[in-house]
Amino acid sequence: MHVVTEFVLLGFRGQRETQHFLFSIILMVYLTTLLGNGAIVCAVKYDRRLHTPMYILLGNFAFLEIWYVSSTVPNMLVNILSETKTISYAGCFLQFYFFFSLGATECFFLSVMAYDRYLAICRPLHYPSIMTRKFCMILVCVCWMIGFLSFSVPIIFLSQLSFCGSNIIDHIVCDPGPLFALVCVPAPSLQLICYTFTSLIIFGPFLSILGSYILVLRAVLRIPSGAGRTKAFSTCGSHLMVVSLFYGTLMVVYVSPKSRNSARVQKIITFVYSAMTPLLNPFIYSLRNKDMKDALKKVLGLRTNQN
Repeated sequence: MHVVTEFVLLGFRGQRETQHFLFSIILMVYLTTLLGNGAIVCAVKYDRRLHTPMYILLGNFAFLEIWYVSSTVPNMLVNILSETKTISYAGCFLQFYFFFSLGATECFFLSVMAYDRYLAICRPLHYPSIMTRKFCMILVCVCWMIGFLSFSVPIIFLSQLSFCGSNIIDHIVCDPGPLFALVCVPAPSLQLICYTFTSLIIFGPFLSILGSYILVLRAVLRIPSGAGRTKAFSTCGSHLMVVSLFYGTLMVVYVSPKSRNSARVQKIITFVYSAMTPLLNPFIYSLRNKDMKDALKKVLGLRTNQN
């Protein structure tokens, strides 16, 4: 029996010209993502006007996005140019751990950011005393800690399994679904634990976000003036767009029946939430936020005429 010591990550397949085109597009997406999120991190760090809980959370979220996209895209680029498309046993499980841990951390951050908006809109008088800088940093640390601890147990159990026969993973990342299909002896109980764990990590923060915005909506609808309602909604609009984009694609991959999605569709959707969402987030958050736009202009060395 042949024991697997490395995997073949097929990635996006196609003719050599198509592969080169994909490499150029993905590289451009990756570099733009690093630039956009890096600019937000610098803006929050160096502009004193942004040293508030909302922007501290946003700065940490942008920092997280840099690592999240870096957990998969560099390997994706190497894979496109590689003839063998192999990834080592240890490399595959390291990618699995960091990709899913960072993804879990993102879920928790989105939940905390929704809670911040709930406090700002529903309890504005108590907001400064509740969402202090110290409490904000505690929430940031808890998000990172829980995110990285949450997948440590499943990855340890999964890495103890023996893989034999085929070593081909028809995906762009080391995903648990294709990995379970390659084990020598089926492990349905472990597979159930992993999927249950993933579902809890996806739906726990999502339900928290949903609860926060239900309370926000109820509070906003009680505001008598249309201008007041518009202003309140505008503070949540960017976050809602990011949540919809991230969770929409995430649930298609991990919640919808696998039979409905071909391997190609799974790859495209995975690429959207793992690479395109981090690319779009800086544009979404800075598009309608004057303070962030002004801070980014400073960071990027741009100057505007002041009247």
